[in-house]
Amino acid sequence: MNKRVLPPRHRARRWVTAKVLEIARMVGRHPFLAGITGTLTATVMAALTFQTLYAGRVEELDHAVENSRNVVTTISGDLARNVELYDLSLQAVVTGAQQPQTWRLPDALRQRVLFDRATVASFLGGAYVLDASGHVKASQTGTPNPALSLSARDYFVAQQRNPDAQLYISKPYRSMLRNGVLTVGLSRRINGADGRFDGVALLAVRIEYFQHLLDRIDVGRQGRVFVFLDDGTLLASKPTLSRGIGANYVDSPGFALMSRRASGTFTTSTKADGVERIYTYTHVANAPLIVGIAPAVDDLLANWRRRSRLAIGLTVVLGGAYVVLSWLFAFALRDKVLAEAELMRLAVTDPLTGLANRRALDRRLASEWQHAVHDEMPLSVLFIDIDHFKRFNDTYGHAAGDEVLTVVAERIASALRRSVDTVARYGGEEFAVILPGTPAGSAARIAEKVRRRVEAANVAHSDSPQGRVTVSIGCATSLPPDGGSGARLLAAADRQLYEAKAAGRNQVRTQVVSGDSVEPPLAAGHGAAT
Repeated sequence: MNKRVLPPRHRARRWVTAKVLEIARMVGRHPFLAGITGTLTATVMAALTFQTLYAGRVEELDHAVENSRNVVTTISGDLARNVELYDLSLQAVVTGAQQPQTWRLPDALRQRVLFDRATVASFLGGAYVLDASGHVKASQTGTPNPALSLSARDYFVAQQRNPDAQLYISKPYRSMLRNGVLTVGLSRRINGADGRFDGVALLAVRIEYFQHLLDRIDVGRQGRVFVFLDDGTLLASKPTLSRGIGANYVDSPGFALMSRRASGTFTTSTKADGVERIYTYTHVANAPLIVGIAPAVDDLLANWRRRSRLAIGLTVVLGGAYVVLSWLFAFALRDKVLAEAELMRLAVTDPLTGLANRRALDRRLASEWQHAVHDEMPLSVLFIDIDHFKRFNDTYGHAAGDEVLTVVAERIASALRRSVDTVARYGGEEFAVILPGTPAGSAARIAEKVRRRVEAANVAHSDSPQGRVTVSIGCATSLPPDGGSGARLLAAADRQLYEAKAAGRNQVRTQVVSGDSVEPPLAAGHGAAT
């Protein structure tokens, strides 16, 4: 008949089933493994969740930094273009002012020659030519004011003192020519024919220009965007900073970082409000300006935190439930294992004395015999019987007989000190002791010790020649040969017990035996004749 061949999917199913059963058996042998595995699994899943959330946080901040770079690049580009236009207008004013014939032209024509290009500049508050003493020599409006001197302004002083000065952007000031409007002056030096200082070309730019660039930007509830001069003077900000426009922030840690490099990003918190912000900044090309944006970390992570709280909550609840169920399963398995262990213990334990029973004795004797053969060590066995036990039961009753069995069991066990020694109730009033690695002399001393301890218990036995409960002991010792067995050694001890009883009881008989001289085992109960 041909053997049936299972389809591949059936073989795979059988393999999976076998593996599951193998894992189940392993977990059954180690019940707390289920709880530990469940806890580790939940921990790993939680760790993966937290890692994913952290990666999301990093990505959120990286995206914010990228957006900040784009905003800063846009603002700085706008500033660079407009400053270039302002500078071209100033250069045209300087060129016209340095030509002597310009000042011989009629006023209207001279005004067009000097300021025609300045009219295209956005947010322009006015264009002027100042003479060497700081008085307004010509203006875009055509109304010079020779009585007013502007020689104390920084845009004038910088050009007056430095022959090589190029474009200069002043600190914000209240314009004396336009009713105190907050203004920033852009100036260039005018030289005479001999190269000496001959005045300043000035463009007055309303501060609203800088603020207009920032007002279009959304920086969040706690964010900031700003424009500084490179000396730390604030030109514009959103929202308005505590010190106000024109204040100097060179002493702030943030500005110190921005002044060191052309561009960059850093995270810091200010002393004023303690808010942590991510600063992204750049220096404007060909201008002494710094543009920066600083969104607050809390604003950037608000949505991420809402998502994270939900994910963490679900992870904690589901992971915690999984851990609890794993440990409940582990405890259930533990109880099952303990119950099975108890059943196994009961199966090999004598219920009256608590000693090992006949089944456990046979297994342990066979095991110790093999160890003795392997290690070439002696093995001794004691066979113990309570003298005249049947008479005791007939005189005092079986309940008292059970108490005697318990007392004798305790006395035997108390005479042994090693954990490897085994005491068992062989059956009825018979007990056996296995003494691994014990030579004949030591075994005989242990047997005599047991006999004396039982006798010293002084349990009354009126139907015994000694008047108390005593035991007879047979002792057999062997250096186990290959091919022998522990059962034969036990039979030799049983025969020595018979001789001790025949000689008058309450005594010990010993014998050193070899594999060839040991008789076959006696029938159960032979040594128990009373």
